Amino acid sequence: MTPTAQKSLRQFVLITGMSGSGKGSVLKAFEDLGFYCVDNLPVDLIPKFVESSSQAGSRIERAAMVVDIREGGALNQFPSLYRKLVRNRNLSLVYLEASDKALVRRFDETRRPHPLGRDIPVQEVLRQERKLLRSMRQLADVVIDTTRMNVHELRDTIQLRFGGARERKNMLLSVVSFGFRFGVPSDADLVFDVRFLPNPNYVPRLKDKTGQDPAVRRFMDSYPQTKEFVSRVMSLLLYLLPHYLREGKSYLTIAFGCTGGRHRSVGLAERVSAALASENYKTKLIHRDIGRA
Repeated sequence: MTPTAQKSLRQFVLITGMSGSGKGSVLKAFEDLGFYCVDNLPVDLIPKFVESSSQAGSRIERAAMVVDIREGGALNQFPSLYRKLVRNRNLSLVYLEASDKALVRRFDETRRPHPLGRDIPVQEVLRQERKLLRSMRQLADVVIDTTRMNVHELRDTIQLRFGGARERKNMLLSVVSFGFRFGVPSDADLVFDVRFLPNPNYVPRLKDKTGQDPAVRRFMDSYPQTKEFVSRVMSLLLYLLPHYLREGKSYLTIAFGCTGGRHRSVGLAERVSAALASENYKTKLIHRDIGRA
């Protein structure tokens, strides 16, 4: 095998993103996949590391490296450096992000200071960090929002995307119900508006119940458009999901919205989530606004 062919077999992944978004957990997931892992590698050493690892005889076949805000001013060099490296290497850039609310909560739970300083309010520090990382996010070919992910779901996402597994049962589908009055979920990939269905909220005996209640389900099922909608949505999803998977999509958020996120969207999300699970897809059901007034 020629040196050029040797180089083409090497796989390099650069991991970046917001502090508190899960980069450490992702690096551990890559380590479990057999990657040689390096945390906080100085920017100017990245080309040298990639070059030496690409040489014939190198024992490093796959490597994952974290580079983030801890680099300080040297981070400005990264965009041009990455563009040069990606031309001739099997190189991916993974960017992790999460909502400000989730990041603030994680910093409160761990009691660790933000790398940009402990004397500035966390919300302001996060704003600065997003601005500094904007160009890196634009370069990323994989962006993962970890707002609603736990450590295990994040690990599964990395293993599916980079571990070679392509069984559809491993694709993580988050099925979310929500109320339009509280805003559309920012991480939704597909949004279905179910406000065309009759509203149980206007039936006195159902008003204080939710879409999880059998009485509400019976009310919804009494209208033929409910079953027809589920049938048509499932046909669409079963067509789309294999295509998303082939394109490297390892997780997808499917959102159903009604006015308040308590009756119709909850019932439809429950039903579609169960139908997808019966098709051997891995699903996670989230009722975002079910407890809101």
